[in-house]
Amino acid sequence: MSVTLDALQKVPFLSHVERKQLDGLAQTMADRDAAPGKEIVAQGKGGVAFFLILEGQATVVVDGEERRTLGPGDHFGEIALIVPDLPRTSTVRADTEMKLAALTAWNFKPFVMQNPDVAWALLEEMARRFAATPHA
Repeated sequence: MSVTLDALQKVPFLSHVERKQLDGLAQTMADRDAAPGKEIVAQGKGGVAFFLILEGQATVVVDGEERRTLGPGDHFGEIALIVPDLPRTSTVRADTEMKLAALTAWNFKPFVMQNPDVAWALLEEMARRFAATPHA
């Protein structure tokens, strides 16, 4: 597994978790690669994984409009950790060769059950992102 504990500790909703627990979580994560132009997740499609970018760069696209660029240390897909198969709210497209660490909902749920404060931290992060997103 190429995800490091330091990389996981930079994820806001995991930053307060002890390294021993993070090590257990890291063991459940899978390595993923993405070639330039590949859609890692597609808006409107279901999904079951959260992604942490280890290397490379990607663009977030919402309703056909480029919104922001992501790079090493950034992450996306938190909603899929809570409600698997809920339609994705954006497309994330690889701009360069990428290395990612993927975490599935079924591996995340037992971790949260053992570390319930992670759930609250995740809710806070999702609320911040929601508040920062323009709504019609």
